[in-house]
Amino acid sequence: MNASTRVSVYESSSPQEIQLMKSKLEDAGIKCDVENSYLSFLSTPTATHIFIKVDLRDEKRAFEIIDEYLKSSQN
Repeated sequence: MNASTRVSVYESSSPQEIQLMKSKLEDAGIKCDVENSYLSFLSTPTATHIFIKVDLRDEKRAFEIIDEYLKSSQN
């Protein structure tokens, strides 16, 4: 049995931002999963937080791609 460990590499409450980042990771050949979860009790009950998860073996490369994008978008 080949179980893989999935780790969260990016999170946001914006579906558009999640889709953009997911596309960037997939373009680099990294398989991604997207998961929704409710925010804490301090927020509205309908507010969700969206996570991008990747295989543990892809975590380092995923963070490099995310960091590169975030740095370039700040300029």
